[in-house]
Amino acid sequence: MNTVTYKKYIARIEPDLEDGILVGRVINTRDIIGFHGQTIAEAIESFHAAIDEYLEDCRKRGIEPNKPYSGKFNLRVPPSLHGEVVAAAARTGKSLNQWVIDALDHAVHQV
Repeated sequence: MNTVTYKKYIARIEPDLEDGILVGRVINTRDIIGFHGQTIAEAIESFHAAIDEYLEDCRKRGIEPNKPYSGKFNLRVPPSLHGEVVAAAARTGKSLNQWVIDALDHAVHQV
């Protein structure tokens, strides 16, 4: 896995073969927060510094930092699929919410 976490912000770090460095971007916020380093340790240190600077800048400007995602989202699906999902959840003895969480978790971690 090429992700790291700091203060609930998650970043993906990847090599930039053209420049010979590691580059990263915070992936669980709408704001664009990027960083880089020559080594993994430098990239992680740069990530921590970028988050700390971002939070300090927000504090100085008197604005709320864009928080990592809350864990809530609305999903619109066709009524027929909605019914099938409810039935599938019922067959497993799970709530609709838990069934969807399990299905999403499985889909995300199959890679």
